[in-house]
Amino acid sequence: MSLTQAPAKSLRVLRFDRVQRGAHWANALLFFSLMFTAIPLYFGSFFGVVFPRHLIEMIHLWSGLALPLPIIISLIGPWGRAMRHDVRRINYWTREEIHWMRTLGKSTLEADKFNPGQKLNAIFVGVSILVMLVTGAMLQWFRIFPVPWRSGATFVHDVFAWAVFFVVIGHIVMALTHRDALRSIFKGWVSRSWAERYAARWIQEEPSGELKH
Repeated sequence: MSLTQAPAKSLRVLRFDRVQRGAHWANALLFFSLMFTAIPLYFGSFFGVVFPRHLIEMIHLWSGLALPLPIIISLIGPWGRAMRHDVRRINYWTREEIHWMRTLGKSTLEADKFNPGQKLNAIFVGVSILVMLVTGAMLQWFRIFPVPWRSGATFVHDVFAWAVFFVVIGHIVMALTHRDALRSIFKGWVSRSWAERYAARWIQEEPSGELKH
C-alpha cells in the first residue's frame, strides 16, 4: 500500500524531534527539583525530613540557575531548527486563536501545531523561567540590592512560585487526558488522524516526507 493510500490511523507525523523532547524532559526535571525543594523553603517544618537545610538550598539554587540552559541549548546550533520553528509558531497568533481564547474554547478553530492554550502555557513557562531566575538571583545575592528591590523580588518570586505549581499540575492533568499528545513527547510522533482532528492547519503544512507508515 502506498503512502497516500494508507489509512490515516496507520500514518505517523513527527511532532517533536529528539532535541525538543530532551529539552522538555530536562526542563521538567529542573522544575520538579525546584518545586520539591521549594516546599521546605516556604514551610520550615519540612526542613530535615529528607535532606538537611543547606543541601536543599543548594539544590534549589543550582536548579534555578540551570533552568534556562535546556531551552537555550535546544535553540542554538543546527540541531535547534525544529525548536526555533516551534518558538515562531508559539509567538504567532491568528484572530481565530484570540477569539477561541476569549470564548474559552467554545468557538470553532482550525488549530496550528499548538492550540492557543498550549501556546499560552509555553509563553508562561518562558516568562516564569526569566522572572524566577532574576528574582531568585536577587534573593540569593541580596546584599548588592536595596531593600525595596529585595522586598519586590520576594513578592514576585512567591507569586510566580505558586502560579508555577498550579500550571504544572494543570499541565500534567491535561497531558494525562490527551494520550496521543502525551505519547508525542515520549516517542515524538502522533497519528495523522489525531493531527487532522486537533491540528488541522499544521498537518496541511507538513511535507509528505515527515510521514511514515
